[in-house]
Amino acid sequence: MKKRFFVTGTDTDAGKTFVTVLMLEALKQRGLSTLALKPLAAGCEQVDGELRNDDALKLQAAMTVALPYQQINPIALKSAIAPHLAAEEEGRTLSVDRLAGLIRGALMTPADVTLVEGAGGWLVPLNHRETLGNLVKELELPVILVVGVRLGCLNHALLTAQAVAAAGLPLAGWVANGIDPEAAKVQENINTLKSMLPAPCLGVIPHGPQADKEALAQLIDIDLLLQ
Repeated sequence: MKKRFFVTGTDTDAGKTFVTVLMLEALKQRGLSTLALKPLAAGCEQVDGELRNDDALKLQAAMTVALPYQQINPIALKSAIAPHLAAEEEGRTLSVDRLAGLIRGALMTPADVTLVEGAGGWLVPLNHRETLGNLVKELELPVILVVGVRLGCLNHALLTAQAVAAAGLPLAGWVANGIDPEAAKVQENINTLKSMLPAPCLGVIPHGPQADKEALAQLIDIDLLLQ
């Protein structure tokens, strides 16, 4: 078995990393080897003289395959702003070709399942011509969508699914992640997405404590991805 997916979200802070960690745990519980990449990250902090991203560190801790941090997160940017703007601040240039090359190098590491997590949402710019969506199209990866359940998520989720389809890529599944404790009509919103999104719901993660990842991982129907 060798499966690879790209994880995107309806927006920044939809919970991509949290859900990706849960999927990694669910895969590990099934005895599968896992690799996770966060090729591009902004808002990194200095740790022992090098820039590190908290989300990438969480992925590194959750996956089963050993890989140097620099291959998990090869482009680490300091400012917590749009990646292409953070890169410009540092005199750097982002491109699909460069990122795709870095990712393909890391993908040579053997693993049953690899999850590549994006930055922000589907159309986050890499420069003034290319977006993360262009990168995923270049890599030809099926997509997992993390829906941050809050007011506006229906529009965001359906627009993202439409953009994925327009890129000619399959939407492998989606996860509803409760991020707003005051969100109204949560189940009704999820039911609407189940009827309108062209992919199966892999799980519903309620808003609440996140400490017991082993238990929360059981809310993910990971077998839907392995078919």
